[in-house]
Amino acid sequence: MAKNSAPKPLGPYTPVVRAGDWVIVSGQLGIKDGSLVPGGVAGQTAQAVVNLKERLREAGCTINDVSKTLCFLTDMDTFATFNEAYVAGFGGSRPARSTIGVAALPFGGAVEIEAWAFKPLAAPKKATAKKSTVKKATVKKAAPKKAAKKSAAGRRRK
Repeated sequence: MAKNSAPKPLGPYTPVVRAGDWVIVSGQLGIKDGSLVPGGVAGQTAQAVVNLKERLREAGCTINDVSKTLCFLTDMDTFATFNEAYVAGFGGSRPARSTIGVAALPFGGAVEIEAWAFKPLAAPKKATAKKSTVKKATVKKAAPKKAAKKSAAGRRRK
């Protein structure tokens, strides 16, 4: 992963991890230069998205690679404000999302955003056409007609 400029983690965890074709970004808070940004939920959400984009960049991803976000709010009454800032930060990207109300977040944050991005390690290989194997059918030869006539005639004589 590339050198980061996003805030250092607040605990003993890895901020961004690649797991096969998935890149998982740990929850990002609205922190800049070691402090929560001003502006409440709107300001913290905007900064959390900036931090998220930086973590994604470290792993070679963009916001458009994000398939799922998990968002935490300490006050669900701020959902509309959070939603506006989230939409502004994500632009036209609309990953699946869950938003959960929690009692508290680290550092006294009001918002935290976790993300899962899908970014294949290698381009999918094109399927190669297999040679079709044709099985030759085995055909049973019919008994000669003369033999069939003789056995039928032999049965009549008995």
